[in-house]
Amino acid sequence: MICEPCRLRLHPVTEPLCKKCGKPLSTSEAEYCLDCGRKKHLYTRGRAAFEYDSSMRESISRFKYKNRREYGDFYVQELLKICGCAISSWNVDVLIPIPLHKSRRRARGFNQAELIARGLGRRLHIPVAADYLLRTKKTKPQKELNDQERKSNLKNAFHIEKDNLEFKKILLIDDIYTTGSTIDAAAAVLLEHGAEKVYFLSISIGRGY
Repeated sequence: MICEPCRLRLHPVTEPLCKKCGKPLSTSEAEYCLDCGRKKHLYTRGRAAFEYDSSMRESISRFKYKNRREYGDFYVQELLKICGCAISSWNVDVLIPIPLHKSRRRARGFNQAELIARGLGRRLHIPVAADYLLRTKKTKPQKELNDQERKSNLKNAFHIEKDNLEFKKILLIDDIYTTGSTIDAAAAVLLEHGAEKVYFLSISIGRGY
């Protein structure tokens, strides 16, 4: 699903990793990345397949904005290969993709996180609940904001219509993890509605240094 020259441009996430978010670290002496060392996240743990560098930025951009949905098959394959052991150890009940606002989904034609979640769900035989978590606030793109602005941007962005979730251990699916603001905002809503543990899985992630 990928030619060799392109594969060589990608950098799979390998040890040493942050024990919380799974960001790659430069040294095994540190247990946590700089971000996880200075603030408390609401999710339990997370992992990603690739480092978010210029090659991955270009790939995900084509996936999301150029309708290259076939890239999703490759991402699913690599997520299972690189993060499969972690996913199995979490023993989650359901996969929930980070939702898009309805206007953004309408413009794009699909939700890239849902595409990945459904591919993973088929391979792992885990249900996908794409309609549990709703994005009721049209937020600005997170990449344009600093850490504090990201939190403010996502305040009250997510909503769950059901009073109590039937799933207790949830795996959130997204395309890119940077500061964790999006995952934390979604996790907060899920935990308020009865979830016991929330994990995340993303296609790519920034370095933890």
